[in-house]
Amino acid sequence: MQTLKIGTRGSPLALAQAHETRARLMKAHGLPEQAFEVVPISTSGDRIQDRPLSEAGGKGLFTKEIEEALIDGRIDIAVHSSKDMPTVLPGGLELATFLPREDARDAFIGKRVKRLADLPHGATIGSSSLRRQALIRRMRPDFQVVMFRGNVQTRLRKLDEGIAEGTILAYAGLKRLGLEDVVTDLMPLDAFPPAPGQGAIGVESRIGDSDVENMLAAIHHVPTGQALACERAFLAALDGSCRTPIAGHATISGEKLSFAGLIISPDGTESHEVRLEGAAADAAEIGTNAARTVRARAGAKFFDGWA
Repeated sequence: MQTLKIGTRGSPLALAQAHETRARLMKAHGLPEQAFEVVPISTSGDRIQDRPLSEAGGKGLFTKEIEEALIDGRIDIAVHSSKDMPTVLPGGLELATFLPREDARDAFIGKRVKRLADLPHGATIGSSSLRRQALIRRMRPDFQVVMFRGNVQTRLRKLDEGIAEGTILAYAGLKRLGLEDVVTDLMPLDAFPPAPGQGAIGVESRIGDSDVENMLAAIHHVPTGQALACERAFLAALDGSCRTPIAGHATISGEKLSFAGLIISPDGTESHEVRLEGAAADAAEIGTNAARTVRARAGAKFFDGWA
């Protein structure tokens, strides 16, 4: 093969994930760094900073330009944060490779207190995630939640500037950036479940590109792929969008899969949970069944207010 071009967003975290992918490919195939080229691509999601993504077009804004480059051959693979990936991909592309998942929990970063629960009445919390906003409001309805857009460094700077007294970020991203020391508390999975795909790096490629498929097969982590198949099926069956606060987390133990899913109203006042177990080989079916179960519990009107 010629130089393998790895497409990615240009943020420090996105580049760290692309470099991790490159390092795993180098090790798996005994190739030098010169065999790969990391290609940063500016996306609409990176450029739009003045409003929530739900008002601008959804999570596909973080992938559109990268996928266009993949389709027309300017890059050979695309490295993504799996939680940013829409459940429906452009024709001819697939998300079939996942690296071993990092810790999927959310991390709280407080300036004056260590725990979210210890913040004073009416405290201001910064977050751009509708899921996190809803979960925060469920825990503490008295909090004022303000929008925090931008990459990890931008959000930490906003915290230092006093725009908010705390924020919540994915622990996996902070670990990949070597910023674990800023974390003051980790949110428990049962009370603060993560977004589907959180903590997992996904590699997108062109269907039928056999050379690339053979290279990627060597770094694919099967248990992570099974967990993500379940979580993404749950999201797809709920028709999840950036306007729908949805959480989902699957774990694999041998041949067994355990899944916990949640849908919650944006104001945090109503939520519905589901837990299912089954064979890891049936991951997608379990995710779909979980979505049907929770949708039946919530009723048809649950999504009407923000669909």
